[in-house]
Amino acid sequence: MRKISLQTSRRTEFIDITDQVELALADSGVREGVCTVFTPHTTAAVTINENADPSVPRDILEIVDSVVPFDSPRYRHSEGNSAAHIKSSLFGCSLQVIVEEGRLQLGTWQGVYFVEFDGPRSRKVWITFTH
Repeated sequence: MRKISLQTSRRTEFIDITDQVELALADSGVREGVCTVFTPHTTAAVTINENADPSVPRDILEIVDSVVPFDSPRYRHSEGNSAAHIKSSLFGCSLQVIVEEGRLQLGTWQGVYFVEFDGPRSRKVWITFTH
């Protein structure tokens, strides 16, 4: 398993980790199988989306923040980060990508992102491969 450490710099942000996942794949020697990307945090997520236009992640965060605002009188969680927990659950803490001929089978414009919802913080991402 490859472990990646990240330092986020904003309350919410997308961090493109595609290169780090591809490096982990190259180091693994796996030619055919499945890549699993997992983050062990309840206020963060991983996702696949467009990595060619930086406005896409900004648009996603803007809309998600409008649907799940940071502050609401309905939140009961005492730490004050209920919105981050909700957003993490909506996106998910893991994803899988098919590996074929030693390459991630991502679409032309797709990238793998770590998504911060409660930063800035030190974060982890774990990557594993199955044959």
